[in-house]
Amino acid sequence: MDAADPSTSPTAGEGPSDLECRECVDLLGDYLEGTLPRAQAELLEWHLDGCAPCVAFLNTYRGTVNAVQQLKRATLPPELRNKLVAFLKSTRDRI
Repeated sequence: MDAADPSTSPTAGEGPSDLECRECVDLLGDYLEGTLPRAQAELLEWHLDGCAPCVAFLNTYRGTVNAVQQLKRATLPPELRNKLVAFLKSTRDRI
């Protein structure tokens, strides 16, 4: 038995598998946006009920999305924006 391989654990088959976890991660964006079809959302919620690592990942993902949304609302002061644009143009010209 290999402790790093969940398929060889004594409880293999009793909880969510790694494959299910990978599939669930792919659905999180649509789930949080509310665009995931209801049947898939229910299956994801069922998986989350039994998988603490996926719940932790979901919470981190949700926090990251919220943080990025806050960044979108921030505006740069005009002087900083002008310096940034000038820097990016000068960098582009050197490439």
